[in-house]
Amino acid sequence: MSNSFKHYAKELLNIALPIIMGNLGFILIGAGDVLIAGRHSTDTLAAISIATAITNCIQTFGIGLIVSVSPVLSNYRGERKDAKKYFYPTLRFSMLMGLIVMLAVLAFIPVIDSLKFEPHLVPMIKQYMFVTAFATFGGYLHAAMKEFLQAFEIVMFPNLVTVFSVVLNVVLNIIFVFGWGVIPSMGVLGLALASFIVRYFMGIVLLIYCLKLMNFRDYSDFDYYKSLIKLGIPISCAILVEFVAFNSIAILTGRVSGIYAAAQNLVCTLTTVSFMVPLAISNAIGVKVGFANGAGNIYDLKKYAFAGIVMSVGFMALSAMVFASCPHFLVGLFTKDAELVKISVPIIYILAMFQVFDGLQVSLSGIFKGIKKTGVVLLCNFVAYWLISLPLGCILAFKFNMNLEGFWYGLCSSAVILCFMMSIMLVKNLKSMEKRADL
Repeated sequence: MSNSFKHYAKELLNIALPIIMGNLGFILIGAGDVLIAGRHSTDTLAAISIATAITNCIQTFGIGLIVSVSPVLSNYRGERKDAKKYFYPTLRFSMLMGLIVMLAVLAFIPVIDSLKFEPHLVPMIKQYMFVTAFATFGGYLHAAMKEFLQAFEIVMFPNLVTVFSVVLNVVLNIIFVFGWGVIPSMGVLGLALASFIVRYFMGIVLLIYCLKLMNFRDYSDFDYYKSLIKLGIPISCAILVEFVAFNSIAILTGRVSGIYAAAQNLVCTLTTVSFMVPLAISNAIGVKVGFANGAGNIYDLKKYAFAGIVMSVGFMALSAMVFASCPHFLVGLFTKDAELVKISVPIIYILAMFQVFDGLQVSLSGIFKGIKKTGVVLLCNFVAYWLISLPLGCILAFKFNMNLEGFWYGLCSSAVILCFMMSIMLVKNLKSMEKRADL
């Protein structure tokens, strides 16, 4: 068994390790924003936390559709189809999604005035959202090119670009936020401009790399778009359900005080750093399980699924111990504000409990993407986050005056139930697939 496990784990890691590097780079771009914003002022951090929470909820829908590119093309490759010809359709699809989402973000900006945030934060929130809306094309271009390359298991270069962009983002943030030479201090606007430049840089570099790497011819296939939408809508809605649950916490508590939104952003930044490892493993699971599914190889499919789950849960268990051991140190990396530290540290202990189940659920999601059963992920996420997490969190936060801690106890409860539901559904789907294979 150990040799078998090592083989499948190694296959997954060959794909996952560069993705881990890139995912960590991607989240460190966001962490750099939080770090620089926190050093500038708590108000700056609060403003971008609320603005990011809102724009993430809108932009995530399109990203979820684009994420369907790699499992769809991986299945095509498993079926011995020519997957390269779908480059231009992928490009067109991502840019259309970018246009729709950009308009949605711009349309939401006037609504900010009616959401009852602290008045001095409102202009900064609107300013950040305006610039971020136009950065959508760059972000979606990068996501589409990365997904396309990932389908062919080309993962090293895209993730090296992301790692380089971490440094670029920090440098631009420092220059634009605090000012340098003739460039004035721009605060929140500086953070938005840095993000705008970095997103387009990442997208354009990967586009050039794809064009240099492979010879593409223009091609149109509406069935491909239908496949992306059929697989991607459940993925998109599942991600949206989860993102809205997390980001609505910043919005709801931010209406009480901006410092709670800042604390939520800080805590989410920390958990997202560790989450990038199981997320990368989940991406690798989606590719390998997708290929095995397309080839009708149930044995390999189950082996990749098991190896991926063990690696993800094992890593998150270690991560949980780190979080529980040094919460003050971790929070202190981002802020010296005593009140913000006081609010954030207790959440870190709750977060430590959340970690293991978060690793399990994202692995299970990768398996369902690979077997093209993404509706299961959507259903389970909706029940866990919207029917359990948010209602329970609101009761604990506002009725029992637990504020941000109450919402995180709700998230922990939903994570346990989510894993339970997805595990049962996976076992049922695998049994059904085995029966069909025996016929």
